[in-house]
Amino acid sequence: MKQKIAFALLMGIVTTGIISFSLISINLGFSNRFINIWLKSWAMAYVIVIPAILLIGPKVQQLVEKVVPNSQS
Repeated sequence: MKQKIAFALLMGIVTTGIISFSLISINLGFSNRFINIWLKSWAMAYVIVIPAILLIGPKVQQLVEKVVPNSQS
């Protein structure tokens, strides 16, 4: 369980950072305020995504297990 929580926290940092950086650079471009806007958006996205990963993640994992057969080689 600790590994799943640690994974969610680290994956949340990476994914929200990449997505927020990409979307802000596409929509607003690189201005003098870019870093401040990006960091604020990154923090907001992280606060939203971590509970989502922890709450929705297990259901998505169950769905994947049903849809994709587990083939051991």
